[in-house]
Amino acid sequence: MSLRRRTHAFKPPSKSASIGKSLDYDDVCCDECGSGHSPAKLILCDKCDRGYHLFCLRPILVSVPKGSWFCPSCSKIKMPKSFPLVQTKIIDFFRIQRSPQAIQASSQDTRKKRKRATSLVVSKKKRKLLPFCPSEDPSRRLEQMASLATALTATNTEFSDELTYMPGMAPRSANRASLEKGGMQVLSKEDTDTLNLCKSMMERGECPPLMVVFDPQEGFTVEADKWIRDLTIITEYCGDVDFLRKRENDDGDSMMTLLSASDASKKLVICPDRRSNIARFINGINNHTPEGKKKQNLKCVRFDVNGECRVLLIANRDISKGERLYYDYNGSEHEYPTEHFV
Repeated sequence: MSLRRRTHAFKPPSKSASIGKSLDYDDVCCDECGSGHSPAKLILCDKCDRGYHLFCLRPILVSVPKGSWFCPSCSKIKMPKSFPLVQTKIIDFFRIQRSPQAIQASSQDTRKKRKRATSLVVSKKKRKLLPFCPSEDPSRRLEQMASLATALTATNTEFSDELTYMPGMAPRSANRASLEKGGMQVLSKEDTDTLNLCKSMMERGECPPLMVVFDPQEGFTVEADKWIRDLTIITEYCGDVDFLRKRENDDGDSMMTLLSASDASKKLVICPDRRSNIARFINGINNHTPEGKKKQNLKCVRFDVNGECRVLLIANRDISKGERLYYDYNGSEHEYPTEHFV
């Protein structure tokens, strides 16, 4: 299974964000570390003109934002004082199809059915994918979903567990796996059924056993809330589908390659800035150091699913409860700047 990197599009200098300002970098120092080193990584606040290294900010920025940027002191965006905050009913937020009472009443029966189903796909030799196993306690699942709802609300993102095709962006007809340069791995019927099972569980309120937390350095990030087995489907990478050519100057740091076609005009990316799921908050490793690589416990794989490209995040080893989830943005390439990731 080949890894695919996140798309790191070229960003020209911005007139309003530090690098575009006509200032002598010899006179600019980072307000956090006091150093003027790495001037290409310095950014100036558009309100107070104080400078900051991208990697000294908390959370770290990986690139200069497009348009205006305000430092933490001047920014009006504040992190939640307590986490998580339930802004709305979880049932409505995630459009769960069944009531909590019905979920609780059927949870034992569902676990029995899932146990029988997963017993057929545990052979590692055949590399069959496994469905995630939700936490058994319905109240705990609600806490997990509340943590995701808080992160989505804080980032002004609507929940979506599917690829979305919006007017003015790439149409669904553009998502053709046959256009992939060199071909794309086809998801087997059995693994497709496993993916569909994960989707149906989420629709019933049986979410992956994951908790979104806020870290001062990494920002929103994701932890395993129970033991997760190797080859488990963690989630699908979801968001708006658009042509890469239209997003080359986009400042979003979470775009994901969906289709790498030979024809550059047909290349597609997933943009999770407006609609997405928990995949948006799963962070990348620092693949420039051995220590960073050791933290990787997920792999990002693009599949042909019934003729369409889909991106899955899959456990590539057993993951302990409380362990944070990380995957390699770049795979075998090194175009995305991860050297300052923790």
